[in-house]
Amino acid sequence: MEDSPLGDATIAADLLDDYDAEPLFIDTTELPGDRFLDRELSWLGFNKRVLELAEDESLPLLERANFLAIFASNLDEFFMVRVAGLKRRIATGIAVPTNTGRSPIDVLRDISARAHDLQERHAQAFRVMVKPALDAADIHVESWGDLDENDRASLDEIFSGQIFPVLMPLAVDPAHPFPYISGLSLNLSIRVRNPRNGREEFARLKVPTNLPRFVKLPDDDRGTLRYIPLEDLISNHLDELFPGMEVLEHHEFRVTRNEDLEVEEDDAENLLMALEKELQRRRFGPPIRLEITDDMDETTLALLMSELQITEQEVYRLPAPLDLMGLFELMRLERPSLKYARHVPTTSVSLLPTDPTEKPDVFASISRGDILLHHPYESFATSVQAFLEQAAADPNVLAIKQTLYRTSGDSPIVEALIDAAEAGKAVLALVEIKARFDEQANIGWARKLERAGVHVVYGLVGLKTHSKLALVVRQEGGKLVHYSHIGTGNYNPKTSRIYEDLGLLTADDTVGKDLTRLFNELSGYAIEKKFKRLLVAPLHLRKGLLKRIAAEADNARAGKPSGIRIKANSMVDESIIDALYRASQAGVPIEIWVRGICSLKPGVEGLSDNIRVRSILGRYLEHSRIFRFENDGDPQVFIGSADMMHRNLDRRVEALVRLTRPEHLDELQQLFDLAMAETTSSWWLGNDGHWTRHDRDDSGEPLRDLQNELMRQIGARKRPASYGATAR
Repeated sequence: MEDSPLGDATIAADLLDDYDAEPLFIDTTELPGDRFLDRELSWLGFNKRVLELAEDESLPLLERANFLAIFASNLDEFFMVRVAGLKRRIATGIAVPTNTGRSPIDVLRDISARAHDLQERHAQAFRVMVKPALDAADIHVESWGDLDENDRASLDEIFSGQIFPVLMPLAVDPAHPFPYISGLSLNLSIRVRNPRNGREEFARLKVPTNLPRFVKLPDDDRGTLRYIPLEDLISNHLDELFPGMEVLEHHEFRVTRNEDLEVEEDDAENLLMALEKELQRRRFGPPIRLEITDDMDETTLALLMSELQITEQEVYRLPAPLDLMGLFELMRLERPSLKYARHVPTTSVSLLPTDPTEKPDVFASISRGDILLHHPYESFATSVQAFLEQAAADPNVLAIKQTLYRTSGDSPIVEALIDAAEAGKAVLALVEIKARFDEQANIGWARKLERAGVHVVYGLVGLKTHSKLALVVRQEGGKLVHYSHIGTGNYNPKTSRIYEDLGLLTADDTVGKDLTRLFNELSGYAIEKKFKRLLVAPLHLRKGLLKRIAAEADNARAGKPSGIRIKANSMVDESIIDALYRASQAGVPIEIWVRGICSLKPGVEGLSDNIRVRSILGRYLEHSRIFRFENDGDPQVFIGSADMMHRNLDRRVEALVRLTRPEHLDELQQLFDLAMAETTSSWWLGNDGHWTRHDRDDSGEPLRDLQNELMRQIGARKRPASYGATAR
């Protein structure tokens, strides 16, 4: 994400104005009341685009199965957080209208209808499209009824030796109350009859999560891979779990619970302990969705609905198998012909030594000029990771300061910080332990860092620290030099291979001093209002963006060059959208490149005629954030961590940095040109909220794939013979 060097004093002075001006007022009196798209339905539209990739027969087969699993995982999180939040507002009587002015009850009704349709389409995509294709590729997901006696005998042995010992059937009767059903667990509901007295009983059996979801059958000497879902195998051995009983019915079901966290930081003396307690409570959040197989009998369903306090609207009847997240396991198969062609990230040519015989030196490379990184096309390991590892080992490095929002379980980034602390360097790690669904992992790393002597802090009360920042202070020739990294993505080597992100490495002293002041604010009690190269939320980022959008509108009205290009994960914030509408009305050409939610309506006559919105999904998850303002022919371009959402602008610490090297501005301009071109495959947003995929030309030939094109372009870059001086 980011950043960098501002050498122009007039620009620095202009940025300072952001912090002294009064908040900009966006006049909305003449804007239509129905100018926003519902954010929740827009999110479902995003997941529909993921599903369309799974349905695309031109994509590699195992990648299509992977997109089915991604869709399922996304939808789970949507229910656990967004739907849960709406239900909580309804239950507590906080009937605050949504961004479209509708009541939460009405929105929840629409979500339910749309989610039912999508889940049914998702199940059909597997059964009708992907599963037959897997069969044709000799990857069979079998059912018990497909197997012959030899296969069944082999599975009997597997069940007895590897599965039966870990199963725990739980009876429900006056002596055994209805068991707690953990969120997202796959379960079997079982009704049995005692032949002695004719009494019917109910039992619940949790499908173990520590066993493979798909059990491999023995080889058939034809090279065919064959699997059976674990729950199907268990279902056909229930007589061993209930000997002497008659099994009447057995069905799969799955419960989704409210798993969002609520921590009152102001009342918590120790945020770490408060969060750990809340994580324990998360397991017992109220149910918000019940998925059942479509053959479940009414007696069993009535019992589940009663015990779980689930309404008919919250029941999703689907064909087996449930929980298609299990398809993630298929990506482990060694079938390269059924996956995307292997891509090995290149080392940024700016980090290569000018002499191929020399050893790479990250500090020397940064000293030659700012470096704009583009992951995963350019390697995270040989850039950001190497930067921190070299800093940890360098005796001239005095201090390292870094934010950690999400990182991998075996993170070399964390290990580098530990090595640096053990080597006697001053190390500060700002660990955001409230990163949703990574809280437990972050708590573990926070404690490991503390034990190694790292100064660990948890940010500001009431705010999540979402910015991606690293600062290295190095002794060089009797003076201290600041080396900085500002990025759009997390310091996570694993996700860096599948997330598209930008990052800036710079030795610019102005950026270094800005980061020093920002880290002091995050770790201490400093109140710093004057950053020279950064736009920082929550105090100044919104104001800075609104000011620049308004300036583009003024330029358009004055007949000067104008234009706005924004790339973000989400475009939701109403004041930003209203400012963009005003700019469009003034004649500013505006292009929005969004991965997920977009509440802005493009192409509305008299409101947003000059706004185009595109979305690109594919092999890599588009994650970078870019903000480009034409500025009367002197473009201002920022990269950073912030999306256009309330939480990012008002309740998080975010940072954008301005790029200044002309080649970096040109690179991002060309990136936008490629993304918005009609010859590039993408989805186009209509003013009715519908996304239309444009992936073929008039002759039926596939349009250009942006990510493949970037792979080709960046992979073809050559080692520079020398570096010119860079204005700082």
